[in-house]
Amino acid sequence: MSDFIFSLNATMPVFLLMLLGWCFGKIGMLTDEFVRVSNKFVFKAALPVLLFKDIASANINDVFDIRFLLFCMISTTVSFFGIWGAARLLMKEKSMIGAFVQGSFRGSAAILGVAFIQNMYGNSGMAPLMIIGAVPLFNIYSVIVLTMEGSNTDGKGIRSAFLNILKNPIILGILVGMTGSLVHIYDYLPPILEKTAGNLASIASPLALLAIGAGFEGGKAIKKAKPTIIASFLKLIGLPLIFMPIAIALGFRNYDLIAFLIMLGAPTTVTSYIMAANMNNDGILASGIVVLTTLLSAVTLTAWIFILRVMGMI
Repeated sequence: MSDFIFSLNATMPVFLLMLLGWCFGKIGMLTDEFVRVSNKFVFKAALPVLLFKDIASANINDVFDIRFLLFCMISTTVSFFGIWGAARLLMKEKSMIGAFVQGSFRGSAAILGVAFIQNMYGNSGMAPLMIIGAVPLFNIYSVIVLTMEGSNTDGKGIRSAFLNILKNPIILGILVGMTGSLVHIYDYLPPILEKTAGNLASIASPLALLAIGAGFEGGKAIKKAKPTIIASFLKLIGLPLIFMPIAIALGFRNYDLIAFLIMLGAPTTVTSYIMAANMNNDGILASGIVVLTTLLSAVTLTAWIFILRVMGMI
């Protein structure tokens, strides 16, 4: 029961903030213009600063493990290309592929990873290393699929995807954060700048969640229920079911397994909606996946933790 309560405490505030955004949108307090401007601001300013802060402040050297890092990267890569390949073969509505693929493989690793592990073990453990291994690939692969499958690629394909990776604000924030972590920039950052960065970073998730809620169109989302449900199943159950047994067979336990579980089975990150909406992909499908995975993850994450505890793995 304590695991279930913790999962609720981790996921329900996210869902409730989206619900508040929807309510404010219905009464006209949050307009379509608010949603458009908020998405742009979060994408280009607040979210890059949040990722920089999370990564730059992590002490990677203390927990560096090349096997762990490689497994994070390989499982993320296999998940992405496997889902993308299947989507291109099986999905009839090609305009939904980008949002579907991103929503199926990209979780709230940076947001939930540290919180879950600190709650269970008292410190962040392997979460910072998982963030380094998975989050950059989440963003690079998302830019690739959203560019290649977007509504106005103009036939530029790979070249356009490469250019978008180089200039994507979120990826730039991650790269600067990784550099900052290597040089321990937070040991030298003046308190004024640290506080300013922290304040700006703290805006990212709440503002993005309000924008998702305010821009959520229930009628249109219901019409896309099938891909939403399939993507949610893949994110919360399918990927952990495939990769967690492999992680256990390779000898990973405790901190490592919880970090993998969050990477594989956490709800789809709000960033996926922000990027889909800003890169001419299906924002309605993206928002539906975020809402449904967030709502269901309190049950699925708790179930995974219970199973791992019964098996004596954590």
